[in-house]
Amino acid sequence: MMVNRHRGEISAVLDGQERTLCLTLGALAELEHAFGAQDMGALLQRFASGALSAGDIIKIIAAGLRGGGHDVSRQEVATMHTEGGATGFAALVSELLSATFGESKAEQAPPNP
Repeated sequence: MMVNRHRGEISAVLDGQERTLCLTLGALAELEHAFGAQDMGALLQRFASGALSAGDIIKIIAAGLRGGGHDVSRQEVATMHTEGGATGFAALVSELLSATFGESKAEQAPPNP
């Protein structure tokens, strides 16, 4: 499966199936509503806090899967498995958010020789 990082897509193996996740504008609007955020800036600030619950992770992965073209509910995502368990899901969310919003300036800086 080919994903396009320039479109914010990532690939993940969930329940043994490779799937594409993408936080489209529709998926971001869904997350704004789910988190009670007034705009994308507030949503990004919420994500940047690093304080995400298991329920938050389920919401983000479900929205990303739907944005990637998979018809899944939050309840279905809640029962999925991935390599690394809870840590694996947290890493997926981190990768998805990075693909959506870009790397931090520190990560973009060239290495100091």
